[in-house]
Amino acid sequence: MTQTIEQRFSLQGKVALVTGASSGLGARFAVALADAGATVVAAARRKEKLQALVQQISDAGGRALAVAMDVTSAASVTSALDEAERGAGPVDILVNNAGVAGSRHCLKEDEANWDAIMETNLKGAWRVAHGVAKRSVAAGRPCSIINIASILGVRVGFGESSYAISKAAVVQMTKAMALELARKNIRVNAICPGYFATEMNADYLLSEGGQAYLKDTTAGRMGELDELDGPLLLLASDAGSFINGAIIPVDGGHLVGSL
Repeated sequence: MTQTIEQRFSLQGKVALVTGASSGLGARFAVALADAGATVVAAARRKEKLQALVQQISDAGGRALAVAMDVTSAASVTSALDEAERGAGPVDILVNNAGVAGSRHCLKEDEANWDAIMETNLKGAWRVAHGVAKRSVAAGRPCSIINIASILGVRVGFGESSYAISKAAVVQMTKAMALELARKNIRVNAICPGYFATEMNADYLLSEGGQAYLKDTTAGRMGELDELDGPLLLLASDAGSFINGAIIPVDGGHLVGSL
């Protein structure tokens, strides 16, 4: 029986895990997935920071629970995945969002900061994707993995070398996992957000200098968080069932700006 468009985008009966869900993009992703019908497992290092988000989703008629997860710890990731399965069921959708910035000029970089960025943005993302994928294969269940990269993983920005390198690695990880897991009924795609105001970058983006910078981009402005909902739900749902290995910029055309 042919599904309607609404049915294709519905996430009813699905379990979605969102890492780095305590604020910013992660919190928005959790709300969007819940609105589409998914049971959301919101994960972050500090579980108490997730309670307001879980309450917001519940008050809107959705289903959500919070789990503590530190993506830099293999034991923490395993424990969180166990808790997610006990509380909600096997993960059907992973939004691999946890990340840090730590922007510095390359000559001012040091090994400690480099390691912290790579441990979270790259190894942490791999650790969660790997854990979810292994469980999905063992259970014989389809899964959609959505890695949150960045336009800085496609083109570099001045003073963003370590962050850009980590996100470029996430882009390549997405493609490699998509290739290797396709026959296991696991799709792996990436969203590359442009500039969206979050706790991590709002001070700059809302400053006079930040606003001047944004005016020179293709769209002339930053994105609104709800402008990420469409790409997210496409990749998470049956509407995107034949999309695999895609790297999707959501940046108002920033990447295609004139040189």
